[in-house]
Amino acid sequence: MRVLALGSPLVALSMASADDTCIAAEWEQDTSYHMGAQNDIGHMASTDAADCCSKCKGTDACKAWTLADGQCWLHKAGGNRQHSGGVVSGFVSHQTTRTTTTAAPTPPPTPLAPAIPDPAVTGPVQVYVMMGQSNMLGEGHVEGWSDETLQHATAIDGLYPYLVDEKENHWSQLDHVRDVAVMGSGGPDGTIGSLHHNEWMSVNPTKKNTIGPELGIGYAMGLNGTKAPTMLLKSCIGNRALGWDLLPPGTKEWEYDYGNGKVSVFAGYGESPSKWDKGSPKPDPASWYAGLQWDGDINRTHLVLEDLATYYPGATSYEVAGFFWWQGDKDMRDPGYFTRYEFNLVNLIKQLRTEFNAPNAKFVTASLGQTEMGSTSGDGKILDAMLAVDGESGKYPEFKGNVATVYTHPLSEGSSSSAHYGGNAKTYMNIGEAMGAAMNKLLAAENTISV
Repeated sequence: MRVLALGSPLVALSMASADDTCIAAEWEQDTSYHMGAQNDIGHMASTDAADCCSKCKGTDACKAWTLADGQCWLHKAGGNRQHSGGVVSGFVSHQTTRTTTTAAPTPPPTPLAPAIPDPAVTGPVQVYVMMGQSNMLGEGHVEGWSDETLQHATAIDGLYPYLVDEKENHWSQLDHVRDVAVMGSGGPDGTIGSLHHNEWMSVNPTKKNTIGPELGIGYAMGLNGTKAPTMLLKSCIGNRALGWDLLPPGTKEWEYDYGNGKVSVFAGYGESPSKWDKGSPKPDPASWYAGLQWDGDINRTHLVLEDLATYYPGATSYEVAGFFWWQGDKDMRDPGYFTRYEFNLVNLIKQLRTEFNAPNAKFVTASLGQTEMGSTSGDGKILDAMLAVDGESGKYPEFKGNVATVYTHPLSEGSSSSAHYGGNAKTYMNIGEAMGAAMNKLLAAENTISV
């Protein structure tokens, strides 16, 4: 495990020795630190990187620096790296590599030996594909001191201690779990779309200063489960329905009776528009078709995997070991979609395994946080569908031991999926932890040999 700088102080730091400062070999070329105004001390003219580091060393509270265009920017902490040609950044003191031994809230993590990325990665990378809509994409707030942020949760509430190396006042980092996230709207266009993440698992918010469930998943698996090289590969975008945008191949048309003589026909995979009145001529196709976002998200996933070493340094092979699915907000608004959700979810699981030639890949889904057991509204029907596909329900024997549903209402800190849970990072962390634990359980059961 390595460490990255945390945006605001959590504990007091001791001064480094003179022999352990301004280590040129550790300076980061073509990289700038963007730590925000609360962590910037100021700037001054500087001749080179060594001079800039020396200036930081001689300034109270300065721990990191960035040299850009002859100006030395001084920071109270370093991190939030961005590529900047010709820019050099670094820390005053030596940055160590260590393993986190602090316990997670529940269950406690098992400390791992340091897993430093090596050009010769041993064995195939275990890939876990993450799909869904905006809450899977991530809307949990990271920086700031209001009570919904991750900074507040770790520094003030004392939650998720495994995210922080308290001794060094840094965010921790898992060096065997890779965080990759791409996003594109619609179908394949020959690109991966927008690249949101491509780094080792750590607190590294997007430009929106937000996280999704990947942190909770990644640390739950990395600390309590797999020691194999692992990649969480997220490919999704917001405002997408399973019954329309993400409809998987092989799904046929279906009908829904709204009452009062109104029956609608819903498009099968590849058809357009989304629905039309039964008995009426089928309207002209729209610019979108059923499953267009599925096609795009799947293609973007394949493009990442075809260029594996770019996203997992040193890797030469992979296998898709599992899937994470968090979605349902858009489907809950139309009975034609939510009454069909179970059928479509079963098809989704099967098609994902077929698409990635992964018949034994595990599948974990999570419900909408606001939905309580027994709800009869649209979101309740989504929950019922997810509980039905759980392998322990017995309804689908082929899913026993390889499909799990996480009931998230007890884990949510309030608000709703439509409102992105108020941006509360604890909701995203709690649900991520539970999804990771559910995946660990499925994997452990597969590896258990009965005597």
